[in-house]
Amino acid sequence: MLHSVVAGVDGSPQSLTAADWAAREAVLRGRPLRVVCARDTLPTDAEAALGPGEGYRWMEERLEDLGRRLRERHPDLPVDIMREPDPPVESLLDQHAELLVLGSRGLAGMVGHLMGSVSLAVVGRSERPVVLVRAGYDPGEPEHGVVAVGFDYHHEAEEPVRFAFEAAAARGARIKAVHVWDAQRAYGWATIPQDMEVLDEYEGPARRYLADAVAPWRERYPEVGIVEEVVRGSAGPGLIAAGAGTDLLVAGHRIRGKGRASPLGHVTHAVLHHAPCPVAVVPHG
Repeated sequence: MLHSVVAGVDGSPQSLTAADWAAREAVLRGRPLRVVCARDTLPTDAEAALGPGEGYRWMEERLEDLGRRLRERHPDLPVDIMREPDPPVESLLDQHAELLVLGSRGLAGMVGHLMGSVSLAVVGRSERPVVLVRAGYDPGEPEHGVVAVGFDYHHEAEEPVRFAFEAAAARGARIKAVHVWDAQRAYGWATIPQDMEVLDEYEGPARRYLADAVAPWRERYPEVGIVEEVVRGSAGPGLIAAGAGTDLLVAGHRIRGKGRASPLGHVTHAVLHHAPCPVAVVPHG
């Protein structure tokens, strides 16, 4: 049996956007789509606006509209709408999914929070990739044809890179291979601005590292074009900037063990909160 692409919804705009993104992803992967609505998922603002007993009816209407829209847009895609009796986090983690897709709130600038508590808990405990799609992202717009993924010799992991290349191959997209390096971290320089010629010279090892790290993937996926991008600065802001104008930004998450919650690294945490594009968090050992 094929594992499904699973979208978690609660009736909010960001979750419905995530369901649209998940439907397109399921088509690309040749997988069925399962839309999961757990109990106690009514958005707080909707709950406050509705009268007693109206929440269930409101949610049912949203789910019916969503199912109808998805089937109209993707008539050949098997779509299953499920109501789960368990709380949201447990309901989503219990799914036999190839990929989990959740909604996230957008940000104005670089402050605030992009994810809710459910999304954060699922990402921290999931043993399968989780994609966060921000509110307002339009899955129907023409794709940019780029999937971005970071390379860091301090935290090398094969699973996120493989996920990125498979996603790019499915889309007919290019890979943007990003390595962010910090001159002060690498060489212990003071915080004063450095001469640009000196920086260019010391950037050589970073470029060689990235070229060497990407080389095996060029051989494994010869059909995928690759653009190498070396960025100066801190890893989080560098990856966030690299994600602008891409279809997907892929980050890794080191898990501590089966079923255990694992705190997100500061770079992945920053990317999830501020990236302008959908973000895939791929667990690895």
